[in-house]
Amino acid sequence: MKKIAVIGLGYVGLPLAAAFGGKRDIVGFDINRKRIAELKDGVDFTREVSREELAAASGLSFTDNLEGIRDCQIYIVTVPTPIDEFKTPDLTPLVKASETVGQVLKRGDIVIYESTVYPGATEEVCVPVLEKVSGLGFNKDFFAGYSPERINPGDKEHRVTSIMKVTSGSTPDIADEVDALYASVITAGTHKASSIRVAEAAKVIENTQRDLNIALMNELSMIFSRLKIDTHEVLAAAGTKWNFLPFKPGLVGGHCIGVDPYYLTHKAQAIGYHPEIILSGRRVNDNMGPYAAAELVKAMIKAGHTVASSKVLVMGLTFKENCPDLRNTRVIDVIRELEDFGCSVDVTDCWADNTEAEHEYGISLVESPNAGDYDALFLAVPHREYAAKSAKELRSFLKDNGVLFDLKGVLPLGEADLRL
Repeated sequence: MKKIAVIGLGYVGLPLAAAFGGKRDIVGFDINRKRIAELKDGVDFTREVSREELAAASGLSFTDNLEGIRDCQIYIVTVPTPIDEFKTPDLTPLVKASETVGQVLKRGDIVIYESTVYPGATEEVCVPVLEKVSGLGFNKDFFAGYSPERINPGDKEHRVTSIMKVTSGSTPDIADEVDALYASVITAGTHKASSIRVAEAAKVIENTQRDLNIALMNELSMIFSRLKIDTHEVLAAAGTKWNFLPFKPGLVGGHCIGVDPYYLTHKAQAIGYHPEIILSGRRVNDNMGPYAAAELVKAMIKAGHTVASSKVLVMGLTFKENCPDLRNTRVIDVIRELEDFGCSVDVTDCWADNTEAEHEYGISLVESPNAGDYDALFLAVPHREYAAKSAKELRSFLKDNGVLFDLKGVLPLGEADLRL
């Protein structure tokens, strides 16, 4: 049985490594020494894998040393693929991971990528790096595969093993081997794509489709706001039809939905096609933070507040509820816009790590906000701890004429002053 190395132990890599670790020998590799030390102690800061699950993965070991993965025959790369400030794909982590693997690559080895990329990236960007560093020939000395990750951070129902896995390989035989490898741990089954490019494209359109559907809901929310109609009431009514899709308005961030469409549009523009619908949806979703902040400011003015000297509490900073992931959170857009209006903004989040919030966004989280201290409360991320609070409990943080904005509509109709 071939030995596996998983390169990158974040939200994607660790759950996958733990799944394989219950059945065979596997090494989890990460350049973050602190992360490796924590995992050896059974601690996962992402909260995706419990201490008990790590202990049950008896075949799993961890290392930050290249020598610790030299004897592996299968390398699975699960590093982030972000975008830069210009909304352009940043393949730096992927290239560096490929350089790392290239240093230990041997004849007969297989390198499988799970990171989200545009169609063609594995063979056009990653494989040449592997060839250059290793001195080996592609599909002659070593082989490649692509099996896109489908991790949903914070989701305890849809886990890595219970989500069908798309697989692919650089030759028919390798495609079969890659498919069999994942089928050994994925209880939901696998879908073998005809090529790596097809598998890459399948991944990038999954989140592009969701992005466009949410953009439609956001645009509808802006229309219904002008019509003085509650969007959530409209969606509840429309949702009584069997084929109406249950999407809702909101901020679109995170490492997937708010990023992946830019990988597809980048490749489309590179081949001379200028996508209009995809980029239009991105523009709508990217503008929702400033729009929500402006709506709150309007409500504060109507309530008699002097915006430039007001104090606002934002509850929730992570990109989604019940998850500590701060990557590409669009709550930051709301905060920055409110600050531009002159508001003093406090941010609290019972799931987020304060050190990470300071490092990524320069925000020091308030652990215990003072009651009666705020002119407005913006409930941005309804973690279960916040969703369990009544409107009365939330308003206890506000002054007598304070404004309550329930972004995702978790409170009953009429109990908040605003919601999308």
